Amino acid sequence: MILTFDSLAIKFKDYTDVKGKIRREVRSGRLTQVARGLYETDAFTDGKYLAGAIYGPSYLSFDYVLSMSSLIPEAVFCYTSASFGKGKTKHYENAFGVFTYRDVPAAAYPFGVEIRQENGYSYQIATPEKALCDKLYTISPVGSVKALSALLFDDLRIDEGDFERLDFDDIRQLAPLYRSTNLNYLIKLIGGR
Repeated sequence: MILTFDSLAIKFKDYTDVKGKIRREVRSGRLTQVARGLYETDAFTDGKYLAGAIYGPSYLSFDYVLSMSSLIPEAVFCYTSASFGKGKTKHYENAFGVFTYRDVPAAAYPFGVEIRQENGYSYQIATPEKALCDKLYTISPVGSVKALSALLFDDLRIDEGDFERLDFDDIRQLAPLYRSTNLNYLIKLIGGR
């Protein structure tokens, strides 16, 4: 369970040194620090449950979702998340893993995101279509539909069969929200499919 410093201060209100009590709980292994003022009671919790609490608002996306959805062949050992309005990329490392956060346009941020409940945790995660749009938004613009095709299938090594199983109607609705050259070419690539 994720706990904040404030919730722990209430829990340990009978102690004269609340910060000292929290430090002792961390040293004993009963708490694991996730970020400043944020703690987890289970040291073996999957980092995907913590990503949104570390830096937010955010949702899991980019390479993490593309790998999880088997769109890209690489295993991803970093929890990649999308945020908005922050103006910079953020990077955190802790006992649960490596977490990175990148901005996407505010107009695109709320769409194509699911809220999942697992093991007593709630987290937000992009659909594969949204993760692909987020990823293409962050890559330097290409100059043609052919170049985008090479980017998708050669550079990112997206399986063409898996690509064909994406919901192209979702992509057509999401892509214009980014105002991105790569996503304009993606709409042309999928054409009337």
